[in-house]
Amino acid sequence: MFSLFTYGGALFIFRWLHFLGGITWIGMLYYINFVHGGFMAQADGPTKTAILQKQYPNVLWYFRWGAMLTFLSGWAYLGMNHVNFHSSYGVTILSGATLGSIMWANVWFVIWPAQKINLEVAAGKMQAPANLPAKLAQSGVASRTNVLFSIPLLFFMGAASHLGIQVSETANLTVLAAIIGLIILGLEFNALKGKTGPMTTVKGVIHCGIGLTIVLYVLIEFLTH
Repeated sequence: MFSLFTYGGALFIFRWLHFLGGITWIGMLYYINFVHGGFMAQADGPTKTAILQKQYPNVLWYFRWGAMLTFLSGWAYLGMNHVNFHSSYGVTILSGATLGSIMWANVWFVIWPAQKINLEVAAGKMQAPANLPAKLAQSGVASRTNVLFSIPLLFFMGAASHLGIQVSETANLTVLAAIIGLIILGLEFNALKGKTGPMTTVKGVIHCGIGLTIVLYVLIEFLTH
């Protein structure tokens, strides 16, 4: 029997799809935030229009559907894998999955709806609504927040298989989940209602992402013993 046509093979397929979608999604996320944004800030009007009409629709297509493939394949894999969440793998993979799920929601319910209107305006299909600048500004905050979340996300996804954290049988994971949840929800609230702040620059969001990774990792190490 071919190895792929087994239960383990099915798990592998979902994991492979998760990698494929994730690389596409995060790659486009970094392109948008590290390259596209800076270019558009300096480009003249005709160049911006040409980019929005001819290139950016493709970027956003791969961006949002890469996010969808990552989200669906990841949860399918976890659902089939019967993960013991009271373990090093369980704690780290669930931390990464939580961050990734919030990022997916930002893509589909904050970033894409605003950018879809922006593309339709650029294509001459509709007049710009009065609230478009506000929607685009909030889309930008959500996008920067996704970059922020992506750094600990990738850390914990890698840690799940390659970093053994000692999880005590008596560890209160409910307390851990509550503390980490409050931190993540606070940052997500800012994504929906706040401003980029120190994440305005590329260097700033990278530094913030590394700082968040350290904070979450230290909390996990201390609260799982």
